[in-house]
Amino acid sequence: MSHYDVAAYVWPSYTGDEPRSRIFWPEGIGEWQTVRAAQPKFPGHEWPRKPLWGYQNEADPAAMEQQIEAAVSHGVNVFIYDWYWYDRRPFLENCLNDGFLKARNNQQMKFYLMWANHDATYLWDKRNSHMDTVVWQGSVDRVEFERAMSRVIERYFCQSNYYTIDGKPVFMIYDVPNLVKGLGGVENTRRAIEWMREACVKAGLPGLHLQFTMWNENATNLSGVDNGRDIPASRFGDVGFDSCSHYQYVHFTNIDRDYADVLSDVAAEWQRLETTISMPYFPHVSLGWDNNPRHVDFKPGILRNCTPENIERALRLAKDYADRHPQQPRLITINSWNEWTESSYLQPDDLHGYGYLEAVKRVFQQTPR
Repeated sequence: MSHYDVAAYVWPSYTGDEPRSRIFWPEGIGEWQTVRAAQPKFPGHEWPRKPLWGYQNEADPAAMEQQIEAAVSHGVNVFIYDWYWYDRRPFLENCLNDGFLKARNNQQMKFYLMWANHDATYLWDKRNSHMDTVVWQGSVDRVEFERAMSRVIERYFCQSNYYTIDGKPVFMIYDVPNLVKGLGGVENTRRAIEWMREACVKAGLPGLHLQFTMWNENATNLSGVDNGRDIPASRFGDVGFDSCSHYQYVHFTNIDRDYADVLSDVAAEWQRLETTISMPYFPHVSLGWDNNPRHVDFKPGILRNCTPENIERALRLAKDYADRHPQQPRLITINSWNEWTESSYLQPDDLHGYGYLEAVKRVFQQTPR
């Protein structure tokens, strides 16, 4: 049976070990504080939800050993850690550094980083999430870019279980427009990426595989930079990127519908990218969307009927896409391992139990029917 790399994004907020996280979650348990306090916003709302494993500190290697075992035994063999750099230093690295990398069984799976270089706002603080106030900027200038990327290369790319394509460490960037904004335009961004590739080679690596997060076409395009030239995502290879995937369905379609209805949009988006993007696109599956736990008032836009059966349909579409592109690695991204406050997670809960993980297992580990 063909090998598949099933990669789930990890939102590293479920720990109080990061001191600066207390400004958002003062109870000292990270965003579990928001999950525990969630209340239904209307009759039939599928909140609150509870994790079957309890409110684990994911910076605890013992907790991560259990999670790694559950992931691997169900076919999830890669974690994509959201990685942050705010205020000239890293943020929320504890779950990766102290949890995953110190887990005794971490060699059973691979990991790589997605630089979540968006601005940090009060969205994470339910008391103030209605305010569109920037706490930290995610954009960086060239000097800060080199500082941050040097840390990534030295601390993470050298790990024996860091995920690679053609031997090159994979690194994903979430917000390309914000990257270009901080670096001062497309040309400066291209030169910064060239520096990063050279730094990887100097560190003894065979190079770099650089991914970007695709949103919808208008949101991803680089507009109003370098004398007003528009750079569509289809030309990001010229900037220095090697591949792309999505982070969430909500970025490119109306999710205020039934999950089964959204799947036709997902398939259409993949087909569009197949004809417009010259670089590899890796298919993406989101498990749901409902970010009401982060807000006091009701927020419209809820992906409905996110049953394990519908998720399995999406996973099979992704598997078929990967099979139709044998020239590229069979990599599938999933949102996510633990985005609880966005209602999109593989971890077992009191609503579907292990249903999502079992769906992954049926699609990627069992003999085809």
